Amino acid sequence: MASVRVCEVDDLAPNQAARFVVEGVPIAVVKDSAGEIFAIGDTCTHGDISLAEGFVEGDTLECWAHGSQFSLLTGKPLSLPAYEPVPVYRVELLDGGVHIDPSVTLTV
Repeated sequence: MASVRVCEVDDLAPNQAARFVVEGVPIAVVKDSAGEIFAIGDTCTHGDISLAEGFVEGDTLECWAHGSQFSLLTGKPLSLPAYEPVPVYRVELLDGGVHIDPSVTLTV
């Protein structure tokens, strides 16, 4: 599967997440305060909650419903109640667009 353009870089607000469904895969895309862009699985592993509705702080995304925090770098949960990681996807920036291939996950 090839990468898919999900949005423009300028469409993403700093320190906020946006939800995209790419080839049927829900993905939360985050631009941090330094302008770096991350993509992780959008579904909290503690409950069927969209992480894109959560809170961004540094390199973490916090689930709004139960407070579990996930690393944007590794997908690993940093606090309970979640204990399972979410997938992390490679982000490519091409011609001002954000591209993601949902079939390629990164591991740390």
